[in-house]
Amino acid sequence: MNRQELIDAVAAGTGESKASTGEAIDAIIEAVTAAVTRGETVQLVGFGSFSTGARAERSGRNPSTGETITIPAAKTVKFTAGKAFKDAVNAA
Repeated sequence: MNRQELIDAVAAGTGESKASTGEAIDAIIEAVTAAVTRGETVQLVGFGSFSTGARAERSGRNPSTGETITIPAAKTVKFTAGKAFKDAVNAA
């Protein structure tokens, strides 16, 4: 499902226009992105939670030359599915 298909499905379920539904979905995505960027955890009960993680610096190898390189540390985004979401996926 892509963004437009999500908008169509939500608009059909709520009876709202596709334009207002698109604006609402954009606002939700912006709010979640802003909160996780600040280091906060966003918990949607029954769906899951978004949080930040850390990946340490590590060494790797350039596949074309075989040269050892250092891969810098980075922040990551984690999504943990909620119990109701997991149960729905496993029931299908």
